[in-house]
Amino acid sequence: MTTPTQLTTDPRPLYTAATAWVTELLAGVDDAQLHHPTPCTEFDVKTLSRHLVATVGRAAVVGEGGDFSTVPVLADAYDVAAYSAAAERAARAWHDDEKLTTLVTVPWGQVPGAGALWGYLNETLVHGWDLAVATGQPAEADPSLVRPTLEAAKGFLPEHIRASDEVPFGAVVTPRPAAGLTEQLANWSGRAFFDRN
Repeated sequence: MTTPTQLTTDPRPLYTAATAWVTELLAGVDDAQLHHPTPCTEFDVKTLSRHLVATVGRAAVVGEGGDFSTVPVLADAYDVAAYSAAAERAARAWHDDEKLTTLVTVPWGQVPGAGALWGYLNETLVHGWDLAVATGQPAEADPSLVRPTLEAAKGFLPEHIRASDEVPFGAVVTPRPAAGLTEQLANWSGRAFFDRN
């Protein structure tokens, strides 16, 4: 399903802002926190950081016309310098407007480039929230960045497909009354409120 946001909004500035936010979060991680649990139950902080580096690396490779599967799900590096370098590479890879309409292959199928970038944007913000919550940092990204991402996510990740074994997302979680937009986006991806204490 395609939403008006996906059709009318260029995801590239949003993706750049999201990766800048995650860069700040990674810079705020203390070595003593690397083995702390995160809301993404598969990952501790270190493994999540490795996955974030890999995710932006995949976005770069896809934008360059390459095969996403050549980038492992977990990068060797987990530091802010590696993430920042990969984010800069991704920004260069998606600079050409034609990339937004070119069909590319991503883990969830063959989609126009814009659709791929919306997916990577969603993943960046949700895992950014995971990292922020796990490390005690402010977990709400700029609402002007999250609002269109949440609208788009409700289109390409509708609630009814969660029963499929091929969809790696849990059931939608009802947001807490106090939940901000970033937490609501995480809830839409199946994340529950996480008390790191």
